Amino acid sequence: MEKFVITGGKKLKGKVRISGAKNAILAMMPATILASGVYRFQNVPNLRDVWTMSRLLIDMGIYSELNDGELFVNSHEIKSFEAPYEHVKKMRASFYVLGPLVSRFGKAKVSLPGGCAWGPRPVDLHLKGLEKLGADIDIEGGYVIAKTNKLIGTRIHLDIPSVGATGNLLMAAVLAKGTTVISNAAIEPEITALAKFLVKMGARIDGIGTNMLEIEGVDDLHPANELIIPDRIEAGTMLIAGAITEGNVTIENCNPYHITAVISKMEEAGCEFDICENKITVRMEGPPKPVDITTAVYPGFPTDMQSQWVAFMLKSNGVSKITETIYPDRFKHVPELQRLGAQIEMSENTAIVYGGKKLSGATVMGSDLRGSAALVLGALIAEGTTEILRIYHLDRGYESLDKKLRELGAEIWREQTEEY
Repeated sequence: MEKFVITGGKKLKGKVRISGAKNAILAMMPATILASGVYRFQNVPNLRDVWTMSRLLIDMGIYSELNDGELFVNSHEIKSFEAPYEHVKKMRASFYVLGPLVSRFGKAKVSLPGGCAWGPRPVDLHLKGLEKLGADIDIEGGYVIAKTNKLIGTRIHLDIPSVGATGNLLMAAVLAKGTTVISNAAIEPEITALAKFLVKMGARIDGIGTNMLEIEGVDDLHPANELIIPDRIEAGTMLIAGAITEGNVTIENCNPYHITAVISKMEEAGCEFDICENKITVRMEGPPKPVDITTAVYPGFPTDMQSQWVAFMLKSNGVSKITETIYPDRFKHVPELQRLGAQIEMSENTAIVYGGKKLSGATVMGSDLRGSAALVLGALIAEGTTEILRIYHLDRGYESLDKKLRELGAEIWREQTEEY
């Protein structure tokens, strides 16, 4: 096991390159099931989740190799239609193979998912949508068993604009017979990127970028290549890292339009920005103003930036409220930040942050990906040294986070530890 050792108090300065979007490539990799052939993806982040998906595809008979930001996939020979628990328990995105398998082969056996250690995120919307498309669904021994002779286009309304369900049903519908309409679809950039990739493969999709997707099924698709969009959550995290340390940080290879909600709230807190087409510079002098946020589906303030905002508000000069509407119990980072001296009160799905309190280094433990990022941010402003355990959560979604922060002037090191 490894841990981060961070000595706080350093102002971050300099430039850092944002990696490709984890949630975009994790949706596109299962899409290679839809058409036999060779695919090349560029700007692919070197992450635990990408390797987990690669191992799953390899177990299914699909060759997958990641080298220096380029992912090569060969789906000529698919031998298995099963996604076992050993893979899906590590990462919910593994569930994405369900739609493509049922759509192309008419059968799939996929474990019910695992992932981060906070709250249930049920797959009901995925399964109800597949049933409407004509799949027979059974759940046996913790596995979803799906079968169909042929999926048939239909109208599907999602009760909530689920990213996972939108992606899975989109991939299922592209080979279905007839027209499928998905209403109240997710419009996150990663879903838009997936839809555009499917179009490159020969799919017919109207309404891309809107919450109403119309898919005209085709008989077959073909392989395509793709450049992965920048990771908007890494971009937001690095901007807050610059601001929380009262630094001057430029992030490159980013899309400012994907994080307008985060930038707007940071400006409200007193941050100054220079924004170009694919580059953002943030400057911060003095503590931020307390700013309330409420998470919402895209283009609202992202739930994946909620924990980082809690950490940012610890530096503020007042009281702020952070309300989580997407996953109400997503606050496992709060008790660990309190170990650093943070004064935070919980009221149902709202964290009340009393900013301006001195933080001191301590040993803390990550329990999920974004919550662990909040611990890193807290450690950057804490006096003394902080040890963060279970950093494998961070390695799931941040490529070389310690190296990138060190290049900006942070004192952060990765060390071996026997503590779990």
